[in-house]
Amino acid sequence: MFHALVAGGIVFPGLFLLSKHGLKWLPGLRWEEADAVIVSARLVSSVQAIMASTVGYIVSSSCKHIIDDQHWLTSMYTQFAVPYFIYDIYAMFLCHWHKYRVKGHEAGSGGTRTLRTVVRTYLHKEFLMVIHHLFMVLVCFPVSTLWRQGKGDFFLGCMLMAELSTPFVCLGKVLILYKQQHTLLHKVNGIIMLVTFFYCRILLFPYMYWVYGQYAGLPFYRVPFSIPAEYNLGSAILMAPQIYWFGLICRGAFRVYRARGATKEQVLRNGHRPETQALD
Repeated sequence: MFHALVAGGIVFPGLFLLSKHGLKWLPGLRWEEADAVIVSARLVSSVQAIMASTVGYIVSSSCKHIIDDQHWLTSMYTQFAVPYFIYDIYAMFLCHWHKYRVKGHEAGSGGTRTLRTVVRTYLHKEFLMVIHHLFMVLVCFPVSTLWRQGKGDFFLGCMLMAELSTPFVCLGKVLILYKQQHTLLHKVNGIIMLVTFFYCRILLFPYMYWVYGQYAGLPFYRVPFSIPAEYNLGSAILMAPQIYWFGLICRGAFRVYRARGATKEQVLRNGHRPETQALD
């Protein structure tokens, strides 16, 4: 049972270290420590997301009976992914640590108080993500391996497919970090990120309710009142941060769109100024 846990504890930190050292020491790269850490953390998150969404698709498409059908990958990958969430809390802290130092806060914090200050700012900034990761380890893992007793592999597969949007989120963060918001890649990635996040993380829960309604012969609006309250509570807890993060993504996209519109308007105005015409 614990072989998958051990494997996950080796694969994810190992991939991070391999990527970081490769970016730092391979000829032709020689990246700085901060850049290597940040990009490696995003790479590992993307790899995990691709693995999870692939497993989710295999499981959900293989389970014809949404309650009783089982797939061996379900419990195996659930155990394999647990170390990732623990590792990622530390990886996010490393990224925050390097961003904090790059911004020059270290010198102004008195040196001895640096670690305490960084931890406090990290928990303040990433509080929701840390809580989400701890919830996945302390609640979702025991529920998926013990409490459900082999039932509902289909739904667990659907939830794994929510990770499909993560590689695009990671790529977007890397592009923003390196001031590439003006590129076509950033624009295309932003569109794909919005679409995949909306379909795989926001519509995921209504879809699972609808599927269960079809199975039980219930209209959609009656499903929440026909299942145990803890299912509704769990869905609400998992969906709430997804809605919050989607709101942040939409707000960021709106700001970029508005900034581009303002820039174009300024260019048009400058193009009609007398001094501009004289230069032409």
